[in-house]
Amino acid sequence: MINIDVVLDDEGLLKSCKVAGHAGAGPKGSDIVCAAVSILTKTALKTLTGREGIIVRVPAGPPERGNFGMETDYTGWGRDFLAAVGAFLLEGLVSVSTAYPDCCTMYIHKERRN
Repeated sequence: MINIDVVLDDEGLLKSCKVAGHAGAGPKGSDIVCAAVSILTKTALKTLTGREGIIVRVPAGPPERGNFGMETDYTGWGRDFLAAVGAFLLEGLVSVSTAYPDCCTMYIHKERRN
């Protein structure tokens, strides 16, 4: 089972995303659910990283298979870009968890941004 934990700030902007586990929907290397979640999260991370006005933090050390994490923040005009990428990521992850509820659960909650 893949567990996805998304935190949105009080404006609905992506604050963090953490993913842990394996879907078990297919053989290692051929699991469509794991592939979908992996591509969505890694693409969001690459899109946000290095973008002016966006701050992205990831856990130290090499990533472990089946685990992903990032925290975001923004300055100035980076807010709109974070809003767009966060909305895309959220919609994609909700779609996967809705289509494969036995393989993927998602929890979305709000926290104030410091």
